[in-house]
Amino acid sequence: MLLTITTRHTPATDLGYLLHKHPAKVQEVEFGKGKAHIFYPVANEDECTCALLLDIDPVGLVRNNGNQFALEQYVNDRPYVASSLMSTAIVKAFSSAINGKCKDKPELVDMPLPLEVNLSVLPVSGGETVLHRMFDPLGYIVTATQHPLDTQFPGWGNSRYFAVTLRQTITLKVLLSHLFILIPVLDNDKHYWVNREEIEKLLAKGKGWLETHPERELITRRYLRHQSSLADDALAVLMKDDMPEELLKADVVAVKPKQGLHETRLQQVCEELLSTPVKSVVDLGCGEGKLLKLLLPHQQLTHITGMDVASQRLEIAYRRLKIDRLPDNQRKRIRLIQGSLTYRDRRIEGFEAAALVEVIEHLDPDRLKALEKCVFAYARPAKVVVTTPNKEWNVTFTEDATQMRHSDHRFEWTRAEFQQWCEMVGNAYGYTYVIKPLGDEVEEIGAPTQMAVFTR
Repeated sequence: MLLTITTRHTPATDLGYLLHKHPAKVQEVEFGKGKAHIFYPVANEDECTCALLLDIDPVGLVRNNGNQFALEQYVNDRPYVASSLMSTAIVKAFSSAINGKCKDKPELVDMPLPLEVNLSVLPVSGGETVLHRMFDPLGYIVTATQHPLDTQFPGWGNSRYFAVTLRQTITLKVLLSHLFILIPVLDNDKHYWVNREEIEKLLAKGKGWLETHPERELITRRYLRHQSSLADDALAVLMKDDMPEELLKADVVAVKPKQGLHETRLQQVCEELLSTPVKSVVDLGCGEGKLLKLLLPHQQLTHITGMDVASQRLEIAYRRLKIDRLPDNQRKRIRLIQGSLTYRDRRIEGFEAAALVEVIEHLDPDRLKALEKCVFAYARPAKVVVTTPNKEWNVTFTEDATQMRHSDHRFEWTRAEFQQWCEMVGNAYGYTYVIKPLGDEVEEIGAPTQMAVFTR
């Protein structure tokens, strides 16, 4: 992957001082997943071009990254495109420049220069329109050429990859901050799991331009890999200047937001599972591992397993739980497996407790019998915690009686329908049950979520 930065400022070789890289030398920087080679194809008084060439180690790219469930670790575009790997390389190779430091010519740091950036292969999620939405408000002249999927088969159409040229008279430190943030935003992916430290990076590198960018919300959510809690916190800071003065005086921005329904649901399920001295728990339909993360610190649990049908979600769970970084004794306690709840799976048998959090409503009703048999007849844990939406509560946000809360829901039950199902399951498989509301209750329609605790 090749990135070049060119200036025709006089003398153009000032670019070497700003980048802290001598034009007469070829330099090399290691950055974890490979090496970055820095060299100057052109360096004279009239024109100077610095090239950053990435040499990605494809084996190192997938080793210990948690991507154990998909073909992606064998077939991917990461070594050949501008992605978050390029952002990492920019910070490693040009750390002084992006931080606004220039020992020999400090006056250059805040001097706008005519700069041209060329990215040979830039993946853009959303096409050329999104590319312009990102760079046009920042004053760049954008030229983009879309690469075909295969030049031998023009009928296949174009790919999501572009050769991009950006031109702007701007300080180098600001240009590098734009590239650092917007390259992974356009790719809409990152090669590492993001946490709260990413908010600090975003705010630091976006200072002075992201606050006023018309696409700041899209940029923020993509940069933070669509993690709502992180994105909401970052946007609260970025958008504080847009808030009415009376709200700022009330310190609303600093107030910790009320815990959301999903977080409340997971916390109560966790507490319910741990309310008896169980030592083994399986989360059936574990998704991205949020419940598993709540369970992991509790040492009473010696065996924790998460199962999901979607490999991509398991990859996210692996990164969220940082399984590859856990000590050996902790890593042995947790396992992630891919599987379906409509077929018998002996790997989920023998657990003392099981959870199905917002799972059953994603099955077609005629497949529900298969799930019941797999969980209550074959796996047969002593305790099963099941949560599902309360259909009656939907009137709080829609007048359409047919509208469900998620496009993938196959059904949603009223409280009476859920109780009937619990009664049927209990009688069929020898369980007693208790139904509890989750979330704030509303008179006559109940809580948004209903939870059943089955005990054998």
